[in-house]
Amino acid sequence: MSYGVRMRKMTFPVIRLLLSGRKRITVLFLLLLTAASVQASDTPVVSGLAKDLWYIQGVADDKEAVTRGWSYGTYLDLGYTFNFNQPGNGLWRSKTTSFKVNDPQVNMAMGYIRKSATQQSRWGMEFGLQAGVDTENLVPVTPPDFNEPISHADFLSHLYRANGTYLFPAGKGLEVTAGLLNSYIGYESYLAIQNPNYTRGYLLDFVPYFLFGVQGTYPLSDTFDLSLFALGGWNYLAHPNDAPSYGLQAVWQLSPRITFIQNLYYGPDQDNTAIQFWRFFSDSIIEWKNDRFLLAAAFDVGTEKQTGLAGNPRYNWMAGAVWAGWHISGPWSMAVRPEIYWDPDGISTGADQFIQAVTTTLQYTFSPFASNTFVAALEYRYDRSTGPEGGFFKGDDNRLVPQQHQVIFSLMWTFGP
Repeated sequence: MSYGVRMRKMTFPVIRLLLSGRKRITVLFLLLLTAASVQASDTPVVSGLAKDLWYIQGVADDKEAVTRGWSYGTYLDLGYTFNFNQPGNGLWRSKTTSFKVNDPQVNMAMGYIRKSATQQSRWGMEFGLQAGVDTENLVPVTPPDFNEPISHADFLSHLYRANGTYLFPAGKGLEVTAGLLNSYIGYESYLAIQNPNYTRGYLLDFVPYFLFGVQGTYPLSDTFDLSLFALGGWNYLAHPNDAPSYGLQAVWQLSPRITFIQNLYYGPDQDNTAIQFWRFFSDSIIEWKNDRFLLAAAFDVGTEKQTGLAGNPRYNWMAGAVWAGWHISGPWSMAVRPEIYWDPDGISTGADQFIQAVTTTLQYTFSPFASNTFVAALEYRYDRSTGPEGGFFKGDDNRLVPQQHQVIFSLMWTFGP
């Protein structure tokens, strides 16, 4: 097939998209970018969750809110993914967030309230509610039987946070938090607005986003923090046994711009709690950044010997990714993320496959009103899955093919101090 023919085959679906009933989504997206273009500064003025954007350095919080220790906010994530494979079921295989394609989606709607623990007021709390596509795969599925969801799992999947904290006056301050915790594993955030790219990587989609348990954090020095965890298990909405799991996070500030993070998880996640069947997982991260450039990398490896299978085989999996970000100027930024995910036993993705992907994202950040920040993103992804059970859905019959191309439009809004 000639190059010209291939280009025409790729161009026609885009033309059909722009001429379809969904063109209003695209037009609205472009209008918002045009209307927001009046803003131009070296660093955009942001609020709420947008303060966690990688190139926002040292944004001052509301002084009154800091004094009280309270903060609050809302978040809305609207997305549209055009998948050139046109799968009949409208699904992105082997994905747990933003996995619905070719229709506009509310990927996340969330509201939260938070009180930080400080030396002036040593107790803190977090509570939040959430809904949307990104919550739909939080509830585990069976088989295996020990992965059966706990009672009220559907309701609990709509809790974004529910925990309490106390800052003990021990040394430099021992902070202990108990309840529903944000997962410590992974470089990217569950919330797309806080990440260099809009869609999350495979290596984050197949680690916990939330955990039930207790966390203790202590700053051993000005550049080294240590956290220990006692947890209810890998999947917070399943209860395979009554034994706890354990975690560790070490955060080392190697220099003002370089940070190394080591996350470990160890515990029983099957019905047999003998130590030979415990899951071990390591997540290693290194990041260099300033207010203009970002370079980060993560490498994950996991292993677990299986109970209930003949010979008790050991399943292994591995993943890695690199993030490169560029704050172009003012409200504009872009990021590229190549990644791999190797799951030869299907323990994470449910299929024996090797996934490779490259994601490129262009973002525009603007704040038209006080305490309101919008992030508009345009993203292109190429995903390839090989192996005996690899592939992505294509066509009305949802046949499996080794690759997919996708273009994603998103608009994210956050409100808060």
